[in-house]
Amino acid sequence: MRLRVATWNLWYRFGDPDRRRPAILAALRELDADVIALQEVWSSDDTDLGTELAADLGMHAAFGASPDPSGWSRRLEGPPYGIGNAVLARWPVRDAHTEGLPAGLEPWSRVLHQVVVDTPAGSCPVWSVHLDSSLIGSASRIEQVRVIARRVVEAPPADLPPVVMGDFNAQADSDEMRLIEGHLTAPAEPGLLLVNTRRWAADPDEATWGPDNPYVAPSGSPPARIDHVLLGAGRGRVPVRIGRVARFGHGPVDGVWPSDHAGIVVDLKVPTAGEQKGGS
Repeated sequence: MRLRVATWNLWYRFGDPDRRRPAILAALRELDADVIALQEVWSSDDTDLGTELAADLGMHAAFGASPDPSGWSRRLEGPPYGIGNAVLARWPVRDAHTEGLPAGLEPWSRVLHQVVVDTPAGSCPVWSVHLDSSLIGSASRIEQVRVIARRVVEAPPADLPPVVMGDFNAQADSDEMRLIEGHLTAPAEPGLLLVNTRRWAADPDEATWGPDNPYVAPSGSPPARIDHVLLGAGRGRVPVRIGRVARFGHGPVDGVWPSDHAGIVVDLKVPTAGEQKGGS
């Protein structure tokens, strides 16, 4: 079976969220992913954008709120909104857990959101990640990825390998990404290898954050690929192969750019339970 996983930062309620929401939904509908990790998902007292999008797409959802959204909401006029991460899935989602990551250099908190998705091929642990975005925040992000790595090795055994994806706010050759991948340097946790699927992309450095996006252009930031999908190597009982890796959500939908980030989508090739029993 094809298991399509994706990650996307939805830019909270910045810009014009009411105009951006239909563009976000249209991009996700066209994407047709099976599991989606979202970051900067806004929430109110009675709903959140992740749950609303899941309802529109006919998917299941689990939202994890930031323990302290005040730093985010202070940047907006009007009523305060919460913020957090979410996971949307075509199949049931369970065992959701959310925790705040170690404080970075910015006054707004970041969270790690963990779920288990019961796919036709078996259980799949998924993490939605959002790290500190300070340009000089590498040391903070290193502490944050150490927590993520610890949670991955502490997680109960599952059928499929762990999928860790999100907005890392770091390029692949950074200290923090090399640490969490554990391939070019000693891993954050002994024996943990989280392969960056960008290695399979036609353009491994294709930017998910760059000045061609009108929301990013005023910042003067150079283009960078800072959103990643990592796959645990040697974990899980079901063999998984990496197929297509691509960018999505980059460009206007009916004249509106959905977010300040582009997303990353990865097609995983996974044998179903029947195929596993049959040996094919």
